[in-house]
Amino acid sequence: EDIAIRTNGLEHETRDGYRVTVHEIAPGVVYDSGGVKVTAIPVLHGDWPEAYGYRIDTPTRSIVISGDTRPSPALTDAARGVDVLIHEVYPDAKLAPELRPGGDDWPRYMRASHTSDLELGRLAATAKPRLLILYHVVNRLGTTDADLIAAVHRGGFDGQVAVGKDLARY
Repeated sequence: EDIAIRTNGLEHETRDGYRVTVHEIAPGVVYDSGGVKVTAIPVLHGDWPEAYGYRIDTPTRSIVISGDTRPSPALTDAARGVDVLIHEVYPDAKLAPELRPGGDDWPRYMRASHTSDLELGRLAATAKPRLLILYHVVNRLGTTDADLIAAVHRGGFDGQVAVGKDLARY
């Protein structure tokens, strides 16, 4: 439907501009070539029956990317001892109903689908990555990078934390 609206509606996009080649996956190794192995990790994202994070292993590094998820035991296990954990986050202190249709359920939605900074601190304290990078920061509402990092530390993680920025190198 999204493609139909974009191509037949007022946007007048090119019909073939949204062509995709889908590669269905299941939990487990989804790529293994040239010394790079990618493993799909089932994660918990609201009512979605399937959602995945990914672990990437190379001869010199291990990285886990959370995808959209509330705290997930499978992700925590996959992230144990990795060099880098890249994890989505929302600021727990700013979670509140929103003034919009369905906004009263916003806190319940966030808790069912995403990970708070405090929860991420607990998760990272267990997994112990060498570096934790926060990304996909949902609904900041005035929260600063320093606020997020402080909350992750309050959650129990005492390691290195950075808030991801486009084109940055870590």
